[in-house]
Amino acid sequence: MEWLKSKTTLIAGGCLALLGLQGYGMMSMRGTIDERMSSVEHELQSVHNEDNAKVAQLTSDLDVVTQRMGITTQELDKSHKLAQQLQQESAQTAQRLRRELASKADANAKAISEVRDETTNKLTEVQQDAATRISGVSGEVQGVRTDLDTTRSDLARSQEELGTLIAHNSTELVALRRIGERNYIEFDISKTKNAAKVGDVLVQLKKTDPKKQKFDVVINADDNSILKKDRTANEPVTFLVGSDRLRYEFVVNYVDKDRIRGYLSTPKDKILSAETPARTRLQ
Repeated sequence: MEWLKSKTTLIAGGCLALLGLQGYGMMSMRGTIDERMSSVEHELQSVHNEDNAKVAQLTSDLDVVTQRMGITTQELDKSHKLAQQLQQESAQTAQRLRRELASKADANAKAISEVRDETTNKLTEVQQDAATRISGVSGEVQGVRTDLDTTRSDLARSQEELGTLIAHNSTELVALRRIGERNYIEFDISKTKNAAKVGDVLVQLKKTDPKKQKFDVVINADDNSILKKDRTANEPVTFLVGSDRLRYEFVVNYVDKDRIRGYLSTPKDKILSAETPARTRLQ
């Protein structure tokens, strides 16, 4: 029995110890839970405070944006009013310019009309004056025409007389020499940079046209150069030489490519050099 009591006491003590341990564990767990709950509450409070701060910041930003939106709206209204004002002013300016241009156009048209009338009057006066002068000049022209006709007749008659004294070939030139009234020097000149000496004059051939039998020459006599253009074969080219103004006749019988042949006729009393014609540069 003593053994049984002793065993029962041990069991009871073990149960009490176990209960004590369980109680201690429960108390320890409760303390941990309390601490955890306190920590969670603290964190929640921090989050709440932080959220409140963010909400406050957002509210402040929203106020600022709202104020700026108000300012922007005012500026837009102001810009719109300014644009309307500028549009009205532009329309007024355009209308004023149209009136000014119309007024100036009327003034210019009037001025142009006045100038046209004045010009027409002056032109009429000039035409009348010109008609009067032309009428007066017509009589003078008629007189000059009569003189020209007379001169042409004289020239034609002289040409006919001279034609009897012009040799068209070597045979006729021999016949003229037999008459003995003038001296005759034959020439054969080619187109070069130098002039050919014919008697006591220098002749330089410039151009020939065999088809039309025409030529251009420069004749140098008494230190004077004379250009004879578009002359025809068998047409006497007459010029005066010396202080006595002696009449020379330059006659070309044949016109070839860059070459002319003919003779120079000089007065009988003119003393000519007997030397053979030589080519020299025309000064």
